Amino acid sequence: MNQEAPIIVGLDIGTTKIAAIAGRKNEFGKLEILGFGKATSFGVQHGMVLNIDQTIKAIRQALENCYASNPNLEINEVYVGIAGHHIKSLQTRGDIVRNDTDAEISQKDIDQLINDQYKTVIPASDQIIDVIPQQYIVDSLQNITYPIGMSGVKVGANFHIITGDKNAIRNINRSVEKSGLKIRDLVLQPLASAAAVMCDMDFEAGVAIVDIGGGTTDLAVFYEGILKHTAVIPYGGENITNDIKNGLGVLKTQAEQMKVQFGYALADEAKTNAYITIPGLRGQSPKEISVKNLAHIIQARMSEILDFVVYHLKQIGMDNKMLNGGIILTGGGSQLKHLIQLTEYTTGVSARIGFPNEHLASGHIDELTKPMYATCVGLILKGYNDYENDRKAMEENYVKINTSYLAKEQAAQTMAEQETWTEEQTPSSQEIQDRKAKERNASLKNFLDKMKTKIIDMFTEEEDAKL
Repeated sequence: MNQEAPIIVGLDIGTTKIAAIAGRKNEFGKLEILGFGKATSFGVQHGMVLNIDQTIKAIRQALENCYASNPNLEINEVYVGIAGHHIKSLQTRGDIVRNDTDAEISQKDIDQLINDQYKTVIPASDQIIDVIPQQYIVDSLQNITYPIGMSGVKVGANFHIITGDKNAIRNINRSVEKSGLKIRDLVLQPLASAAAVMCDMDFEAGVAIVDIGGGTTDLAVFYEGILKHTAVIPYGGENITNDIKNGLGVLKTQAEQMKVQFGYALADEAKTNAYITIPGLRGQSPKEISVKNLAHIIQARMSEILDFVVYHLKQIGMDNKMLNGGIILTGGGSQLKHLIQLTEYTTGVSARIGFPNEHLASGHIDELTKPMYATCVGLILKGYNDYENDRKAMEENYVKINTSYLAKEQAAQTMAEQETWTEEQTPSSQEIQDRKAKERNASLKNFLDKMKTKIIDMFTEEEDAKL
């Protein structure tokens, strides 16, 4: 275990469950799961918090279960997934003209470009959740993925901006904060799920992530390493459960159990002569349910969800020839039998189930490999991405500052020495060069030793403060 790495906690506030997972990256870059807890969610509908008190209770229960799995854990900050009907997205273009055109394009320029997008005009009731750069433009050069270090006068980019309803975001913030936690960042759920189930080849080939949750189905489309589109489809696993409840006249708990144990997404695969016996209520006779009828109900709703997926793919011009990586199904609803076949039949695109074990180290419990935990695992990966970017920026800034200081110190020392030389003591030009070379080597070695010690001390203090 890499003890220097921080412990990151992902909190997935879903319609049917709330899950909390704590993890830390090991020396091989894989996630070691240090704690896991979940609880039934009662205060959330269609991905939105509608009852703050019930949501707080569920969050606290999930945390208690997480602590029970590892009593040594201390959880203060969390990365939280967000979804719901209120989530929208838009495409924008931003540009800046640089003042110092002789200098290289730096991270500061990119940060300014991104921060300017938070001033984009959106409805007063909405709030910008995330600004995601797609492709950069430097002067007349387009389709640049990494402009830092290049030269140019004008820097621009195409952006994918994700927005959400202010009140819905406030309700999530209040629920988490009243549970005794601080939100480090809000992350769109399909982006978190994508991080957990995708590899670099998937990003390049072109894939559509279809995260079938309890209240909503979230869509994220990637092509050539770029996030092309996001959408929230207002139907999920709970809609299927309600359809079974109303269509077959059973209790909701019975409908959910039948869906999980006997449900088929493709009615043709269900046996015609198979039946499920449901106990009667309050002395009534038992009820027999046809597995075939159950499958027809499930297929009807799943086909509707997949029709929305096809609609969004056509809207952005991503037909089946462009999605070489196919469709990756994840989330709790992806566990329905024969869903892959129905997806391929409806969309004309190859499909597979996305399991969140792509980045997990060995030794974790089997339940964590289920697609329903993809969002939570992805939230931890998002946290580590932020941590590593911040650490890299701090190291580069520290080197830049100290290199400048060293250059000034050497210049001042050389000037002082030249002033002390008399005409009788004036050395030859070769002696001056030799002396300067020795001084530079000694100063550089001394600086690097100091810098190494300071960086180690700085990150040790940072990790001590976090833990």
